[in-house]
Amino acid sequence: MMNRPSYGSIAKAAALGFMATAASAGLAFAEEAAAVVAPVANKGDTAWLLVSTVLVLMMSIPGLALFYGGLVRTKNMLSVLTQVFMIVSLVSVLWVLFGYSLAFTEAPGALNAFIGGFSKVFLSGVTVESVAATFSNGVVVPEYAYMAFQMTFACITPALIVGAFAERIKFSAVLLFVILWVTLVYFPIAHAVWYWQGPDAIGDAAKLLAAATDDAAKKAAQDALDAVNANAGYLFQLGALDFAGGTVVHINAGIAGLVGCIIIGKRVGYGKEAMPPHSLTMTMIGASLLWVGWFGFNAGSNLEANGTTALALVNTFVATAAAAMSWLFVEWATKGKPSLLGMVSGAVAGLVAVTPASGYAGPMGSLVLGLIVSPACLFFVSTVKNKIGYDDALDVFGIHCVGGVIGAIATGILVSPALGGVGLTDYMAKPGSAAPGDYVMATQVMTQIKAVLYTLIWSGVGSAILFKVVDLIVGLRVPIDAEREGLDVAEHGERAYNM
Repeated sequence: MMNRPSYGSIAKAAALGFMATAASAGLAFAEEAAAVVAPVANKGDTAWLLVSTVLVLMMSIPGLALFYGGLVRTKNMLSVLTQVFMIVSLVSVLWVLFGYSLAFTEAPGALNAFIGGFSKVFLSGVTVESVAATFSNGVVVPEYAYMAFQMTFACITPALIVGAFAERIKFSAVLLFVILWVTLVYFPIAHAVWYWQGPDAIGDAAKLLAAATDDAAKKAAQDALDAVNANAGYLFQLGALDFAGGTVVHINAGIAGLVGCIIIGKRVGYGKEAMPPHSLTMTMIGASLLWVGWFGFNAGSNLEANGTTALALVNTFVATAAAAMSWLFVEWATKGKPSLLGMVSGAVAGLVAVTPASGYAGPMGSLVLGLIVSPACLFFVSTVKNKIGYDDALDVFGIHCVGGVIGAIATGILVSPALGGVGLTDYMAKPGSAAPGDYVMATQVMTQIKAVLYTLIWSGVGSAILFKVVDLIVGLRVPIDAEREGLDVAEHGERAYNM
């Protein structure tokens, strides 16, 4: 999901805007600017995007809920399930009310680089006829399908965060934090990384520039093209690559989780009492559902059903398999036993790392990425966490943030055609169709690093402020007695198991 355009009448508006400029200059070819034919959504692309939407929803409920639920103690199983299910419900409502608009529409002036506007609040203007752009000129999908697909990403991201401070946070604090966090952190980052006007808007403006015959026409056309290129999120304008959410989802959630677990503090008895997962069976089921759902997450992010979609699917397959093996064998070598928990943790690390690279890297590059990411994440969830002493209960930072950083930076390398990657795309070189773009590895890697730092700072600082605000309003942490009893009974009056 490098780009998340809302096509609609953008290309037509850009062309008509240029036509008015051209007409005022007395240009004979001005009429060509109005000749924009609206593309029609392909039924195959639409069907795949709808299936992908359902697959990503399955990642949250039941996938993530069971994965996290199995990792906590019995007395907190139900609380984790409730938190994840409610976050999905809550964010879905916020998304259709104003989230989609803030993430994927245009805001006035310089603000547009960082956040969207309010033109589509309450899904205003989104109809069964409206469409959204893909990555190919002349190819669109129904806007409802695109909006729903994006909604599932907005739902799972804050749900990931709660694993970092599981077993000790108030349910009311979770809800208030999520409302504030998706509004002030997730929506702006999604806009900065994925918002643009789409390839057709660029192609149409480039066609006008190519058709210009005198200086006045060329200037008007260039101004129109510059306006289209400038109407995009800040990180998109920099050229940052994030196919399906390495920065937007994983680094974003991972750093927020780290900040949260530090501010909220350690669980009672942490480091003194054993706190083993109560059901690795549940965790394995959840991890398996995550892996299956992730094909929608990554391959669905191409928005079309074509060769790149298949590439993203293959990359998701091999990177995950390699990472699961890598974690298991490294853990076996260093700790003496191969564990199921280590293997499924490695699988998730591989899924995280390949997410930004899934549509850009080749299969061999993805395999190497999977092999590399697991030892790095294992080092953070064991050595670094124990050394520093923060209580990231379910290793949200160690897997999602660390894995996301590795994957995001590696994307700048693995996209290289020399390493089997697809290279960059230039929508202006051949107006109306995509062409290979100029690729310089050092430049792209530096751009990726900038995107990583931007996300870490925006989400890290923003999350810290929001946790403090929530603490002042409702308090973050349950009382010690409630924590000892377990959140299932103390917060929800129920038990996950009655035996």
